[in-house]
Amino acid sequence: MRLTILGGGGFRVPLVYGALLDDPDSPITHVVLHDLDPDRLAAIAGVLTEQAEAAAGAAGAAPGITATTDLAEALRGADFVFSAIRVGGLAGRAADERIAQAEGVLGQETTGAGGIAYGLRTVPVATDIARHVERLAPDAWVINFTNPAGLVTEAMSRVLGDRVIGICDSPVGLGRRVARAAGVDPDAARLDYVGLNHLGWLRGLHVAGRDHLPRLLADPEALGSFEEGKLFGPDWLRALGAVPNEYLHYYYFHREAVRAHREAKQTRGAFLREQQTRFYAGSGEPGGALRAWGRTRAEREATYMVENRDAAGIGERDACDMESGGYERVALALMRAIATNQPTRLILNVRNRSTLDALDAEAVIEVPCLVDGNGARPLAADPLPSYAAGLVTSVKAVEREIMTAAATGSRAAAVRAFALHPLIDSVHVAERLTDAYTREHPGLAYLRRNR
Repeated sequence: MRLTILGGGGFRVPLVYGALLDDPDSPITHVVLHDLDPDRLAAIAGVLTEQAEAAAGAAGAAPGITATTDLAEALRGADFVFSAIRVGGLAGRAADERIAQAEGVLGQETTGAGGIAYGLRTVPVATDIARHVERLAPDAWVINFTNPAGLVTEAMSRVLGDRVIGICDSPVGLGRRVARAAGVDPDAARLDYVGLNHLGWLRGLHVAGRDHLPRLLADPEALGSFEEGKLFGPDWLRALGAVPNEYLHYYYFHREAVRAHREAKQTRGAFLREQQTRFYAGSGEPGGALRAWGRTRAEREATYMVENRDAAGIGERDACDMESGGYERVALALMRAIATNQPTRLILNVRNRSTLDALDAEAVIEVPCLVDGNGARPLAADPLPSYAAGLVTSVKAVEREIMTAAATGSRAAAVRAFALHPLIDSVHVAERLTDAYTREHPGLAYLRRNR
């Protein structure tokens, strides 16, 4: 089977290829990398080639690799399409952060003002890609990695329906850390997790019919042993009766997070831009691309959400907390379940249908799903508690305004998106953010044409 990766010059692509190499039962026999930047494309293709050479003979034949800057060529014949694009690149992310911080609000790329700016740039491009897939690879399954993942998946679903599925490694990583803290096997646990992408709560940890989360919540020492317990504190987790996704730290400790971000030496986007510029510039050394990528990745993981840890006063990440949920493993499990029609349970971003009564059927949510040859279907879930329902409906309303702005060019819809977000507390700030981002990003010219 053929896998096409859009954004194939992206830094995390070797994680996907590495997962394919490690799995002798992977259905993927050929990988096509597509990117608009030929230099980045060549650099990552070089890393993948070294990965294949290093794994030669370990687990069967390595998937073939093709690299192209031609979107039509990349899509034709694809069985699966990964969308992993970054519209505006890391320069765009750094600008998003800078503009937000100048207004005293959060600039993080998926949450708050930065996430809205990124969504306004990305939704038109992602929608156009969905139309290309519909025309050139109508039987392909699209797996969306592109942030903001829930928003972009919903925008693409308006073209592709249920043939686009969004993935994120945050819920799986959270579940594994909580399971270890509770002393249960992460692979045996069933997670009751519900919400939107980067806005979800772990409400249950079930093994053999028993929920182990209440026992964990009653143990302050165990709660303080993993990343989210340190970020939020045992008292707040007990007050909620759940363990929030780490991104909810931006909501529950908003003032502290904004202060920590403003006091940081540089923003996350600026750091990653400098780091990856060094990597791509030096990745052409013969035989050294894979080593350079590994060093860069280790530094990237160690500094993840460092501002939030500073705000919480918890210091550096523990080695066990740097293990992500493995979004590449989630993607591989998803592809395998679809290709082999073997039912698998995964936490994914899919259309709500009737799962959460607080949202309409078309709203994309992040919940446990059953996946087989027919795609992914959300499993039944208990209603959202009131503290979660308010945030989920507010943020979904913001996402809908972003999609309206992208579809119609309405500046008013863009202003509403900023003004309605729970982390932006002023219509005047929303108006200034809209104008500043429109001036900064050429891709937002459509908002200047329709004021």
